[in-house]
Amino acid sequence: MAAARPTGPRSAAFCRQLLLTLAILTFASDACKNVTLHVPSKLDAEKFVGRVNLKECFKSANLIHSSDPDFQILEDGSVYTTHAILLSSEKRSFTISLSNTEKQEEKKIFVLLEHQTKVLKKRHAKEKVLRRGKRRWAPIPCSMMENSLGPFPLFLQQVQSDTAQNYTIYYSIKGPGVDQEPRNLFYVERDTGNLYCTQAVDREEYDSFQIVALATTPDGYFQEAPLPLLIKIEDDNDNDPIFTEATYIFTVSENCRVGSTVGQVCATDRDEPDTLHTLLRYSIIEQLPASPTLFSMHPRTGVITTTSSQLDREFIDKYQLKIKVQDMDGQAFGRQTTSTCIINIGDVNDNLPTFTRTSYVTSVEENTVDVEILRVTVEDKDLVNTANWRANYTILKGNENGNFKIVTDPKTNEGVLCVVKPLNYEERKQVILQIGVVNEAPFSREASSKSAMSTATVTVSVKNQDEGPECSPSGQTVRINENAQVGTTVSGYKAFDPETRSSSGIRYKKLNDPKGLVTVDENTGSIKVFRSLDREAEFITNGIYNITIVASDGVGRSCTGTLGIILEDVNDNGPSIPKPTVIICKTVMLAAEIVAIDPDEPRHGPPFDFSLETSDSQVRRMWRLTKINDTAARLSYQNDPPFGQYVVPVKVSDRLGQSKVTSLTVTLCDCVTENDCTYRAGPRVGGAEVRLGTWAILAILLGIALLFCILFTLICGASRTATQPKTFPDDLAQQNLIVSNTEAPGDDRVCSPNGFTTHTVGASAQGICGTVGSGVRPGGQETIEMVKGGQQTLDTCQGAGHLHTLDTCQGAGHLHTLDTCQGAGHLHTLDSCRGGRVETDNCRYNYSEWHSFTQPRLGERVHLCNQDDSHKHAQDYVLTYNYEGRGSAAGSVGCCSERQEEDGLEFLDNLEPKFRTLAEACMKR
Repeated sequence: MAAARPTGPRSAAFCRQLLLTLAILTFASDACKNVTLHVPSKLDAEKFVGRVNLKECFKSANLIHSSDPDFQILEDGSVYTTHAILLSSEKRSFTISLSNTEKQEEKKIFVLLEHQTKVLKKRHAKEKVLRRGKRRWAPIPCSMMENSLGPFPLFLQQVQSDTAQNYTIYYSIKGPGVDQEPRNLFYVERDTGNLYCTQAVDREEYDSFQIVALATTPDGYFQEAPLPLLIKIEDDNDNDPIFTEATYIFTVSENCRVGSTVGQVCATDRDEPDTLHTLLRYSIIEQLPASPTLFSMHPRTGVITTTSSQLDREFIDKYQLKIKVQDMDGQAFGRQTTSTCIINIGDVNDNLPTFTRTSYVTSVEENTVDVEILRVTVEDKDLVNTANWRANYTILKGNENGNFKIVTDPKTNEGVLCVVKPLNYEERKQVILQIGVVNEAPFSREASSKSAMSTATVTVSVKNQDEGPECSPSGQTVRINENAQVGTTVSGYKAFDPETRSSSGIRYKKLNDPKGLVTVDENTGSIKVFRSLDREAEFITNGIYNITIVASDGVGRSCTGTLGIILEDVNDNGPSIPKPTVIICKTVMLAAEIVAIDPDEPRHGPPFDFSLETSDSQVRRMWRLTKINDTAARLSYQNDPPFGQYVVPVKVSDRLGQSKVTSLTVTLCDCVTENDCTYRAGPRVGGAEVRLGTWAILAILLGIALLFCILFTLICGASRTATQPKTFPDDLAQQNLIVSNTEAPGDDRVCSPNGFTTHTVGASAQGICGTVGSGVRPGGQETIEMVKGGQQTLDTCQGAGHLHTLDTCQGAGHLHTLDTCQGAGHLHTLDSCRGGRVETDNCRYNYSEWHSFTQPRLGERVHLCNQDDSHKHAQDYVLTYNYEGRGSAAGSVGCCSERQEEDGLEFLDNLEPKFRTLAEACMKR
């Protein structure tokens, strides 16, 4: 059979792998001696080309690569073609790369191919020119038995090449077992090719050897490609199966079902897998205790299962099995090993706790609490200190009043019976309890609830004890009328002796009486009224007044109780109106709702009757009451009364005629909601008080401020008259008395900073000059505008310091000046001038008289501004709006609101010092 040489695709793949490896690693390259090979122009596939001495260039190379995929390089330096090649030129070259991947070193050999011009020299007389022909490189499958007894060296097979018929061939081998560990295990005869083994081999250490056979000529040429040769070591059953553990420990619950899995054992065998040498069989050799047989083992898997459901931990809690594993599928000649398996029986709650006795007797003194009176014990075969063993006790019967409790002592598992609520000998002299016990874990076996609990009877005798008085019930009540006279006596608190059920010999004493309203009789416990009782008093809650009583016997034993004195209601209070102040926003409301309350009980309360309690016919004409329901009425006004405050007396009567009069203060206000009403008390007008709005009051104040400013200006001007000529402001051409920052105030009105425009009326011989009119122009300057037709001037007195009147002079056609009294101190009156000056000497009016004269007239004029001829609000009347200050999102909402915020009312914040100075100057005489 011809030896297979590398084929074309296989060689190409090999070359690509070498290229990839060389591309990844980076080596330090170094060139070796160039080699020239003589070849014919045509080379067949797998043709031997020549041999290159690789060891001379790089001894430690472990990777060989050709740069030309048409040529393959073997480890000994032999060069073969991978497929048929036709040399198109006389020369062809390629590079052989030698690499050591561990040391990262690389060297290269340059190979030059030239056309063959000489005939090869004959090696022997009979030898001909070397020609590649069909040959046989015949490896025979080889194997040997492990642990062979020899004789050694042991012949394995012969390696032969058919080229030995024509050439002298030397055979050699290399690989594991030859020049690699284990070394010198195999060798081959150089001339014959016989392969020998030198010693026995253990298959579990080496299961096969992959060696390479080589056939070369004496001069070192490879006549055959290297032949891989596999030597297989045949297995011998020389290893015992071994359990993975020396002792297996498993646990299975008692009373488990048949076939329940206990555990699984496992063994290993080093012999060859998938042979009889490793085909294992498991079995149980022995069970302790031996009877009955409770376990079985699966021969293939080693799984242990139960064969009976009669496992009882309380009988036997542990079993020991001796188990065996044998190879050769359990045949008698197979190798075997044994091990031990311990199976613990797990506890389940299959045993009920039972009382050691079915009945118990004990005793306890009455009135004792938190004492231990009995301990009961139980028996349980389950595992100690587990939930299957710990007991839970309960009282099944006889503890309806909650006098007893039973708990478990965690150390002894006993039941401890205690008294948690005192017993009364007079009520029960003996108590019979039925107690039961179960485990913490539920009972595992199916059984009825009756048989699943053990019970016992406990008889408790109550011992009598000499007791003090008993306050039972602790809270008692007594009734008395709230208007009962002082000294009235009623029955009080009662205590008794629990043994005799009598109250004789018991003394009573008042322990707590918050307001000291009653006294307590020491012998009988009855109470006597000490102070008047009022059910509607603040310290009375729900008509009950509580006091604390102490009852004691002759030896000082006592009890405490509470006596609630229930005050029976008497109709001694009339209904009243809790809200005596009523605000009616006249612009949006016609009436207000009033509600009455009665502190008496409902039987002395509503329905209520409402009526006006007055003889004043004007009040009755102005107000009307209409009942809404049992406790409320509607108060409405009639005949359109003016804004202001009114006092309306309202009488409210309950169902029995008890009544009370409440004087309501009713405010008729110009507002939208009650919170908007900013009314302040003022003078009475026809039964009502005059109400001035915010803007009206502001107009009065501004008018006074204007007069003060004019007086202060004239005083200052008069003081400078003697030293310098009088100059006039530029804006007097617009008929203003003060400097205005308004560029175009108009022809017939000048606006003031606070929104007022003052007009003058036509002058007459009898009229007062400069009557103030009402008008609003936002953002303007407050001025006094004089009548047209006369020359309007501002002048001072040149003479004796007279203060001339401010008026229009129809005859003279000039405006008299307003000045201060420099010399004589005369104050000229404010009057009309017919043909000359009218003046009053000696300044007989002081500041208070002048203020009293101007204030009511100015206020009256402002009030008249609010109405037109039809007694309705004028279009430009002074609106009652609050000034919001600079920066407010809402400006003035009057009909004359056209100016911007810069002409607001902030200047009023800085006028107070001027007012004070002007007042001081004018009050001087």
